[in-house]
Amino acid sequence: MKKIIIIRVCEIFLKGKNRFYFLKLLEEHIEKALSVFPHELEKTQMRYIVGNFLEGDFEGIVAALKKVSGIHTLSPGYSVESEVSKISDCAIFAMNGRKGYFKVETNRADKKFPLHSVELSAKVGGDILSAYPGAFTVKVKDPELVLNIDIRENGRTLVYTEVIKAMGGIPIGSSGKGFLMLSGGIDSPVAGYMMCKRGMKLSGVHFHSYPYTGEAAKQKVVELAGILSEYSCGMKLYIVKFTEIQEAIHEKCSEEFMITMMRRFMMRITERLALKDGGQAIITGESLGQVASQTVESITSSNSVVSMPVFRPLIAFDKLDTIEIAQKIGTFETSILPYEDCCTIFLPKFPVIKPKMEKVLKEEAKLDVEQLIEKAMEQIEIIEV
Repeated sequence: MKKIIIIRVCEIFLKGKNRFYFLKLLEEHIEKALSVFPHELEKTQMRYIVGNFLEGDFEGIVAALKKVSGIHTLSPGYSVESEVSKISDCAIFAMNGRKGYFKVETNRADKKFPLHSVELSAKVGGDILSAYPGAFTVKVKDPELVLNIDIRENGRTLVYTEVIKAMGGIPIGSSGKGFLMLSGGIDSPVAGYMMCKRGMKLSGVHFHSYPYTGEAAKQKVVELAGILSEYSCGMKLYIVKFTEIQEAIHEKCSEEFMITMMRRFMMRITERLALKDGGQAIITGESLGQVASQTVESITSSNSVVSMPVFRPLIAFDKLDTIEIAQKIGTFETSILPYEDCCTIFLPKFPVIKPKMEKVLKEEAKLDVEQLIEKAMEQIEIIEV
């Protein structure tokens, strides 16, 4: 009997002849996540078994695996030889120190095993009751505790009582690379996480307006990128100096179009960075109707300056939905730190909510768009997270 962690996939089951490609990516990401821990990784019938790890590394291993896109659930448990007496002894050991209503469930993948699933469950359940008199009561429907026995075809049986929900989705890199407009607020990190679940590798783009936004605001975004990088298997962060563009818009354009103009510049710059570095899509944290720049008309204005797909995974989310995910993935506390981002600079009192394209183009004609973009592109700082 040895202590193990069982890794299960879910959506990869749906893949056809290209399933091997997804599994290969997943295996690479699992090994990368566990690279700092001594361990062995074994593959067995669409499951992975992590074994031979140090007892003190258990919590760290589970935490790392929960951030690997493509893993559906994890179960700490035990691996034992597929013999009735050894399975029963292992089950008794796994139930030590517990009490309450329970049942035993058996999955008999190895059809050569001498007992059927119901027979083995009854045998092991009886042995547990005998080993801990008065501690347990069998309850088939809605028990407090389920002991799972999984008899595999390789002569080993997995015994476990806990199923931990992991990230789910499909492996990073299987859906290409996206460039996330990372503002420093609550929404954009969650949007990045959602695209990681769909297998998209992230790069981040942050627009920094020094001296209007200080070093602390920039560092906040670097920290957010660091958290996201754990879900994206690392990421590159581009810091764009946006001050001159904002000052030009503020000086030459009507105040109400400030945000509209900014968004159009941001989209253009993000697309150019993506095209230079193999990006295939732009990702934003916009939610329909949340602020003035997130109306259908404003989004249409932003989309019109790029040809690359723009993914908005939070488009139909309520703010509370987004906050719940931010808290789960560990970005919320950093996102709410009170440091301003560039979108809070030169804010108009009454921003245009439904910009008409003819007026947008008229305002934009007041600017040397290409020169401003080229200058910003020349001053970009790149941080490997």
